[in-house]
Amino acid sequence: MTASPDNDGQVTIQVFGEFVDMVSAPWMNHVARCTLSVEASSPDEFLSIVITDDQTVRSLNKLHRGLDEHTDVLSFSFRHQGQYYGEENPQESRSLDGEFVLPPGESTGLGEVIISFPQAERQARDAGRSVRDELDSLLAHGILHLLGYDHMKPTEEAEMKAMEANILVRAVQDD
Repeated sequence: MTASPDNDGQVTIQVFGEFVDMVSAPWMNHVARCTLSVEASSPDEFLSIVITDDQTVRSLNKLHRGLDEHTDVLSFSFRHQGQYYGEENPQESRSLDGEFVLPPGESTGLGEVIISFPQAERQARDAGRSVRDELDSLLAHGILHLLGYDHMKPTEEAEMKAMEANILVRAVQDD
């Protein structure tokens, strides 16, 4: 696995070894920055991006969402919990109060976006577009979730898709 922090350490990109040569960390950082600019206060917040395999994403999906299935992208917010869809009760949430203390003035950050590279490849092939375009879209989508956007209702879905499209156009123009 390779980790690639940006210049100010606010965006960290980790790519599992088998995908290192297939992902441009500087480009992913650029797309992340364009997405973070949607919210005025967000560009200074810590964000972690992980590009990994199907099994890792499936395991995380099962553990944290109760869904034993493949998915393309997961977003883990440091600010709010996501929906648990499993039939069994989710693991009891432990309070971390007193267990981990941040230095004064430090925040927990925005969160983490985890993308399955093999799933992105399959989706790109099915959509007739490049894997890079699919990764860009998944990254923008995952970060928008961390910023509080959702797509549970048709109007929310339309808004998110429009935002993703605008972000990706801007990323290419700003490059």
